[in-house]
Amino acid sequence: TRSLSITSVDQSMFEKAQGEKVTLPCTFILSEEDEGPLDIEWVLIPADNQKKEQIIIMYAVDRIYNNYYAAMTGRMQFTNPDPKSGDGSLDILNLKSTDTGTYQCKVKKAPGVQSQKIQLSVLVKPARTKCSIEGSQEIGKDVILKCVSQEGSPLLSYNWRRVSGVTGIQELPATSTLNKNTGELLLKNASQDYSGIYSCVASNRVGTDECSVELNVTPPINTAGVIVGAIIGTLLGLFILGFLVFCCCKKQREKKYEKEVHHEIREDVPPPKSRSSTARSYIGSNRSSLGSMSPSNMEGYTKTPYSQVPSEDFERPPGQNPTFAPSKVAAPNLSRMGAVPVMIPAQSKDGSIV
Repeated sequence: TRSLSITSVDQSMFEKAQGEKVTLPCTFILSEEDEGPLDIEWVLIPADNQKKEQIIIMYAVDRIYNNYYAAMTGRMQFTNPDPKSGDGSLDILNLKSTDTGTYQCKVKKAPGVQSQKIQLSVLVKPARTKCSIEGSQEIGKDVILKCVSQEGSPLLSYNWRRVSGVTGIQELPATSTLNKNTGELLLKNASQDYSGIYSCVASNRVGTDECSVELNVTPPINTAGVIVGAIIGTLLGLFILGFLVFCCCKKQREKKYEKEVHHEIREDVPPPKSRSSTARSYIGSNRSSLGSMSPSNMEGYTKTPYSQVPSEDFERPPGQNPTFAPSKVAAPNLSRMGAVPVMIPAQSKDGSIV
């Protein structure tokens, strides 16, 4: 007695890169004795046996149900829109690393029942590979070239090669040692012949990535000269800094001194003398001399204008403001002498000359 059978048994394991598409095969042949309804199920078997199987997509009673597994919604479909034709293969689009697992295809048509398991591994290609140089690039020193991929599923393998602009790829130096697992290339006792461009290729089972770095081996640096130059430069910098600080301080002191002198009131300088006091002194002296003058020599004094009274100040103690009372000295009776009378200025209450 014949029953349905699954014919797609060619491959039971698939390895794909993240972002790619995979088709999990599940073709079958029905038997004449299988008279029940056709059911096709794809399930994801968890790694933990304690968990239940998760239905991904199902075909039953001439309908497709693909809303059982939210993690693959919109990314899975039957390869054949009509699975009852004998093709129940499953397409998974835009693969993710979380899609890795064991998938099982179940075909049922009573009384026949068959199933098939397929292992899927979603790997990440090497990406963001960086090359670097560790150590001094001097003649006679040991130099390490490093190569690391920021992304990529294990097992990653690294391979270094030397690139020439004329002849292409060259052999690595004889003293080099390569570690394919860590990506380190050790160059012992480097010479100027080792200079050039080195390229690293990171790879795994689903892809490759590449980076490059330029090595320039140079003669040793004159360390003593560098140290002396650094010391001289430091001292010169300190000298310039100190000179600037000194100039700034000096300028600030000058400004402060000018400000203090400008606003200072010196107490040892006497206040200026008034013109009126000088005039009164002059008039008083002339008045005292009038009594001793005869009418004949009074004529010159009467003709002296008041505007010619000297204005020079006389010395007096500081802080004293002399006041003068109106003069009470009576003018001599010049009429008896036959002389012309003279008007003598007097001081008013406010100190002005009248």
